[in-house]
Amino acid sequence: MNTSIHDTTDDPARKAPFDSSLVAAGLAKAPKIGEKDLNWALVLCFFAWTFAVYDFVLFGNLLPAMAADLGWTDAQSTGINTAVTAGTALVAFGIGPIVDRFGRRKGIVLAVAGAAVASGLTAAAGWVAGLIGGLGIILLVLVRSMAGLGYAEQAINATYLNEMFAQTHTDAKKAKRRGFIYSLVQSGWPVGSVLAAVSVYLLFPVGGWELPFLVAVFPAVFILLAAKKLKETPQFVLRREADRLLKSGHTAEAYALAREAGIDLTEQSTPLAAAFKGVSLRPTIVISIAFMLSWFGVLCFVMLGTSYLTAADGKDVPFTNALAILIVSNGTAFLGYLFHGWLGDRIGRRNSIALGWLLSGVSFLALVLAPQGSFGLIIALYSAGLFFLIGPFAALLFFNGESFPAHTRATGGSIINASGQLGALIAGIGVTASLASGTGWGTSFMIWGCVPILLSGLVILGARNVDPRAVRTD
Repeated sequence: MNTSIHDTTDDPARKAPFDSSLVAAGLAKAPKIGEKDLNWALVLCFFAWTFAVYDFVLFGNLLPAMAADLGWTDAQSTGINTAVTAGTALVAFGIGPIVDRFGRRKGIVLAVAGAAVASGLTAAAGWVAGLIGGLGIILLVLVRSMAGLGYAEQAINATYLNEMFAQTHTDAKKAKRRGFIYSLVQSGWPVGSVLAAVSVYLLFPVGGWELPFLVAVFPAVFILLAAKKLKETPQFVLRREADRLLKSGHTAEAYALAREAGIDLTEQSTPLAAAFKGVSLRPTIVISIAFMLSWFGVLCFVMLGTSYLTAADGKDVPFTNALAILIVSNGTAFLGYLFHGWLGDRIGRRNSIALGWLLSGVSFLALVLAPQGSFGLIIALYSAGLFFLIGPFAALLFFNGESFPAHTRATGGSIINASGQLGALIAGIGVTASLASGTGWGTSFMIWGCVPILLSGLVILGARNVDPRAVRTD
């Protein structure tokens, strides 16, 4: 980067001489990251994401049981889920600028704590909703909106681990394995989904729909304690030090530090504004739209999966059998993460994502058209759909980190992540309106689920493909 226009070392108007000790002090503050630090981060991020997903998916899995207990119609239950989705999107959108300002490590802690609090309060809010109706439902929506902090975990993890990998996987051979390794962390989604389905299967008969939410609080305590051992990323620390020098009037020292650290100080806008400028604009727009469309499918086939499978005009499957389908299909989705992470390391993450979503759209379209009663066929098509729908997120979240500089990495990732909830919100409104008008579950899911998934696979091709062997140090 050419920074000569900013270097005022030889400027006679400068009040103080260049102080190289400030540069040295700034560089010294950067944490030293080794393989041990990375491995600890990988393990902790996996468990943090797993239990965030457990809470996030649990609400959708238990929605039919909650509706039956609290007297909601199908349209009412999907409407409540839509309101929750809107609140989740707002919370997930707001976390990015916070992480870019206060740090990746603190963002992980905030997300884990938020998911735990949301789980614990959901049971209480449900009781209130059952007692007083309308106002209680508003409280439930507000509490479940807090789960947006847990949902934001994946964007924070992607930002954090992308920067950690840049410190340890610097040669092309090691860099080529990053996507597969990250897919193991991101596979916390199907693992968390399976745990959610299993907990409903085991705990619902014992303590009703409230008990699985209460159980979700306890793992978060251990994760928060373990998070104390995480190190902040050098990229964040160095960028923060360079910004501090700029604000204190040490312009030459700030740019000298940036040169030494490989940090770009050209963009001085707030991260939110910078995400819509320069090199960040294209990934912000294109990946957000593709991500949004894919989440139409997630809303339909993941969040409302039990409702669709158990509905008389859906697949008319008993509730316990629907849970079994979700357990098997989410187990298959785990393999989808590993496959798309591996494939992205070879053909590029953008291409891996596009291929997966196109095949997912075809699989779910075949599912909707499949006759009722074909239990084996339903399991096979549902599993294939989730394999190709959920699996590409392993490549997508890492692709986000590759597509942005450090200044906008968390913010750009959070915008993209929140766009998923916007897609779920639009799809939720669409499905609710369709059901309210008398349209069946099958037709509703074809329009609001299958078609958008296919479109997402085409839109992502508009993003800039990144060589999986390249290492971005800024």
